Amino acid sequence: MPGQNLLSSPGKRLRQAWAAGPVAIPGAFNALTAKLIERLGFRAVYLSGGALSAATGVPDIGLLSLTEFAQEARRLAAATTLPLLVDADTGFGDVLNVERTVHELESAGAAGIHIEDQQMPKKCGHLSGKSLIEPEAMAAKIRAAVASRRDADFVIIARTDARGVTGFDDAVLRARIYLMAGADAIFPEALETADEFARFAREVPAPLLANMTEFGKGPLLTVSELGAMGYKMVLFPLTAFRAAMRAAAETLALLHSTGHQRDALPRMMTRAELYDLLGYSDYEKRDQAYVRG
Repeated sequence: MPGQNLLSSPGKRLRQAWAAGPVAIPGAFNALTAKLIERLGFRAVYLSGGALSAATGVPDIGLLSLTEFAQEARRLAAATTLPLLVDADTGFGDVLNVERTVHELESAGAAGIHIEDQQMPKKCGHLSGKSLIEPEAMAAKIRAAVASRRDADFVIIARTDARGVTGFDDAVLRARIYLMAGADAIFPEALETADEFARFAREVPAPLLANMTEFGKGPLLTVSELGAMGYKMVLFPLTAFRAAMRAAAETLALLHSTGHQRDALPRMMTRAELYDLLGYSDYEKRDQAYVRG
């Protein structure tokens, strides 16, 4: 965000953001959305595997590769000065794959990643039918991630999907194991009630991330409510994406039925607003300055 110390690493800036109070982290489904998130005053931005998969036209079941995630992370990181948190799925393989995942995403400019303890093929965290790897196998992935980061501030978050598979108590147990393996923070996926969020925070006294995805297993709590419980980061992974897709569907349906888009103009970003967000005039000024010499 404007005025932040860009001499510090992305990971350091993410840690500073959550140290200053619970940080809302919206998902950006393209680079321009990342610019908008920064302009509106958010303090961090997120690359969601669910959004990236959906934008590619496939479900979030582990079909995309590390290369595709790294390419998108690089675009988002280049578009904004905000620290970027990246969904790294299961780490894209076993421990040596996790090493490469950390190298690639750190090189792309990410501030940190989260890795989940699902078996492949993975599923969206709020769907049934998930399977888990053994906690010791996940701990090994965390140790590999921590050992392979070049910046000690690069954030390694361990996500556990145990709540929807083996239960709340196992999620707590796994979180403690993952912290002992070196995780910087814990992401308990698909908790189902406000009481569960509060209880998890009491039983796992560590930096915690809450996922406020829409239409999922749990309630949509506010950032301040979660912050009061002890959560440091709050994800909104597909909020903008879902709103944009609904708007696109309604506008295209209107165009199809009427043969024009005039009635949709009040809901559109104007040319001037789009160019302003893109920084179009800055490009023109630089172009003219280079030509003039």
